[in-house]
Amino acid sequence: MSDAAASVAPTLRVRFRLPNALVLMVACVAVAAALSWVLPAGQYQRRDDPATGRSVVVAGTFHTVESNPVGPFAAVVAIPKGLEDAADVVFFVFLIGGAFAVVDRTGALAYGVTWLVRRLAGRAALVIPVTCFAFALGGALDNMHEEIIALIPALLVLTRRLGYDAVTAAAMSVGAAAVGAAFSPINPFQVEIAQKLAQLPLLSGWSYRLVFLALALAIWIGGTMRYAARTRGTPSSDAAVAHAGAGSREGTVLALVLLTFAVFVYGVTRFGWGFDQMAALFFVMGVAAGLIGRLGIGGTAEAFIDGFRSMTFAALLIGFARAIYVVLQQGRIVDTIVHGLVTPLAGLPVGFSAIGMMAVHTAIHVPVPSVSGQAVLTLPILVPLTDLLGLSRQTTVLAYQYGAGLCDLITPTSGVLMANLAAAGVRYEKWFRFLLPLYAALFLLGMLAIAGATVIGLR
Repeated sequence: MSDAAASVAPTLRVRFRLPNALVLMVACVAVAAALSWVLPAGQYQRRDDPATGRSVVVAGTFHTVESNPVGPFAAVVAIPKGLEDAADVVFFVFLIGGAFAVVDRTGALAYGVTWLVRRLAGRAALVIPVTCFAFALGGALDNMHEEIIALIPALLVLTRRLGYDAVTAAAMSVGAAAVGAAFSPINPFQVEIAQKLAQLPLLSGWSYRLVFLALALAIWIGGTMRYAARTRGTPSSDAAVAHAGAGSREGTVLALVLLTFAVFVYGVTRFGWGFDQMAALFFVMGVAAGLIGRLGIGGTAEAFIDGFRSMTFAALLIGFARAIYVVLQQGRIVDTIVHGLVTPLAGLPVGFSAIGMMAVHTAIHVPVPSVSGQAVLTLPILVPLTDLLGLSRQTTVLAYQYGAGLCDLITPTSGVLMANLAAAGVRYEKWFRFLLPLYAALFLLGMLAIAGATVIGLR
């Protein structure tokens, strides 16, 4: 390479560096506002659906409405409105982050990591598949996303001890959970809602989905292990971890954490707990952990404050991301975007229409980064189209599940994804470089699953 070329290369690397996540969110808000001036306003009629308890669109009712372009100041006002709309998630992140800061201050996390590293002496590679499987299970069972943010610090301690970087920690957690959720046969926030909307028996087609879930996890775990092996450095020896001795207090605090997660799962599945109840549960856990760990009332409060401070950026990103959707709603163009993407599917050959649905769901998930919200917005439109095309409704659900679910791995408009990356200290472009080949492989796997379902007429 010539001297001139060598001098240009660093410049090019800097030039293509993506901005800070907060800048990216604000830019997306501005783009959404600009679209409200360009796209025609339109809406579908909606009705209350007793099966899901949600308001769903009525197919064939799209009509233009009076435009409502969002001006610059209104776009800025949408940011606090987005924070308000996402308040339950934002404060959940603050409280769960504070609670785990207390647990960390007691030395329990360091003790647990040290215990795990010692047990895995010479078998560090087992950490990746075991951790990926655990988080994928959380994603498959309960669409686990927001809860991961507070666990990132503990994972970073573990990965540093083993010589792995922060991308590996993110891949083992938020990445594995998203893959588990996308290919899950039972995810209540994706599969169950979509099957209710499609008037299919719950859990129908579970065995077919399970096969592709196993293949998807194999792809993700294999890719993560290859990346970790290629980038592994010298294992860390943090003083806090190295001197974490075996103590009954630390073990009791860890037992408390495990008990809290058991109560959390029971509350969500049995009583339908939302973010408010979950936040309260973890706050109680933090207080109890501080008292058990002998931090005292003052020390526990200080640890909570440190946890709040560390989670500020991650929590606020969720509200900023929500502001994008607020602008699109105010501009009355969410339904316009959906209508524009769905309409061309009717003109595709039957063999391509199902795969086209997956691509459409991927595109829709960028402005509508909520899988349940996307289901009630799109499935009532696509199910009648599916019947007209002669496709099975189960195929339509698969297209939604894989298209929207996998997009959770990559879309920068997802506040939860960006919050998890911010908590791990991973810039989006670094995550994108790691993710791109795996995302392509998973997307192709989803296409294969949809094609297979079309051929066999999965019901």
